[in-house]
Amino acid sequence: MKQRMMMAALLAIIASPVCAATLSGAPRILDGNTIEIEQTKIRLSGIEAPETDQICLDAHGQKWACGIAARDELIKHSNGRTWDCHTTGVDVYRRSLGNCFIAGEDVNAWMVRSGWALLSARSAASYAIYEVVASNAYAGIWSGAFIAPWDWRHRNQSTIIIGASSVPSDVQELLLGSALLTDPPSQECLIKGTVGRKGERIYHLPGQNSYEQIDMTKNLGERWLCSESEATALGWRKAAR
Repeated sequence: MKQRMMMAALLAIIASPVCAATLSGAPRILDGNTIEIEQTKIRLSGIEAPETDQICLDAHGQKWACGIAARDELIKHSNGRTWDCHTTGVDVYRRSLGNCFIAGEDVNAWMVRSGWALLSARSAASYAIYEVVASNAYAGIWSGAFIAPWDWRHRNQSTIIIGASSVPSDVQELLLGSALLTDPPSQECLIKGTVGRKGERIYHLPGQNSYEQIDMTKNLGERWLCSESEATALGWRKAAR
């Protein structure tokens, strides 16, 4: 009972107005979910964009780095403009949770409407129509087949694959095969993230002693990362050597 009370108190603090703030500026975009303004990392609320290491299938059944594409489309849409982000609370990685706007346009909603993100469990009900619009238009990741970002992080052979009405017969092997991430999704994403025995998330840079010995097909908890800023924003720490 005492533990439950402590957890309830912690959640109340996290969600309290004390954690609320408004930040403005041209952001550094780390991935389709995460930006940085004035050294504050902000997680876009209510949406789930593909992870930067995530692979999808396009309209022709070919593999593509949809997580990198989602990030790059957000960078293109931002185009160096000023964002206004209203934050309330933090997530498990201590990122501020925020709704962001560019000249009054809801960026979170734009990501869903353009097919570069899905609704999360905490999304606004008004966003639902945007996901329908994106799926009907085969926009973004809806152009082919993909795994929901929350399932991608914990995928296995029974993970559901969604998207286009017709997919290749070998879709399971293409998106769930053990050798899927043997190579990085992009040549800019060369950082290796590994999970230790106690669940500790550690990233390894090219040139570090352990880098070449890491087999990225061995454990699905392992992933490629594109920058140290992205890694730290997602709760990874740098390997000692």
